[in-house]
Amino acid sequence: MARVYSSDRHWRVERWIYQGIGADPDTEMRWPAYMRGVLAFSAAGVLFLYLLQRLQGVLPGSLGFSAIDPDEAFNTAVSFVTNTNWQSYYGEQAMGHVVQTAGLAVQNFVSAAVGIAVAVALVRGFARARTGELGNFWADMVRGVTRILLPGAFIAALVLVACRAIQNFSGIHEVGRFLGGSQQWNGGAVASQEAIKELGWCRRDPCEGRRPRRRAVRHGRAARPAQGRGPVVRRTEETPLAPDCFRGLGGVTERVSGGSGWPCSRLNILVQSAP
Repeated sequence: MARVYSSDRHWRVERWIYQGIGADPDTEMRWPAYMRGVLAFSAAGVLFLYLLQRLQGVLPGSLGFSAIDPDEAFNTAVSFVTNTNWQSYYGEQAMGHVVQTAGLAVQNFVSAAVGIAVAVALVRGFARARTGELGNFWADMVRGVTRILLPGAFIAALVLVACRAIQNFSGIHEVGRFLGGSQQWNGGAVASQEAIKELGWCRRDPCEGRRPRRRAVRHGRAARPAQGRGPVVRRTEETPLAPDCFRGLGGVTERVSGGSGWPCSRLNILVQSAP
């Protein structure tokens, strides 16, 4: 990475990008100019992603999904532009191919590149304390995408495709289940998007850091009921709850004890009856 961000050579595709956005990659920036570039680029990203979600109903490849609600569209746009990637919806049940690839996946690349650029600028600030020059934001951001994130994500996507991960733009299919009934699956660029999602941001448990003390053991071992309470029963239930979160339903407290990712669709629930 040090060689990437200290090189004076610009790739041809990078020069095309600089010409398209009207940036001079050889101009050194002090911190006010660098900060303006970060904020302007991020604001443009929020606006673009917000409008893309709001216009989903009229876009091709929307899979019949309607536009995202204004509050959720704004929350999602800010979240992905800031690289926190908080999702309060089922992606496969709310977003079409265009929003997923041209919106969310693009932000997985550029928001990570912005974060790397800011970190590099911080290092330069210590190294160039007497000059005050932090480099060029546009050159740092573009190089982060073209020289680091894109090659890494491409290799990871090939590995995922070789392992039979989904990578297509097909529509919604109805498939049968082992225990009877059916459910709907839709295609998508899963391999390519998962590759940059795992490469470009640090995944974190939504409830990490605020987990209450457990009274039952996970991973299928026996659960011991609390004193004075009824028996603990394990069952599987469809729920949108995140792992290790609690909710109360009258006299019953349900604890999510399994599952991965957010939002979760199928989790193991521990139910302890009221006294």
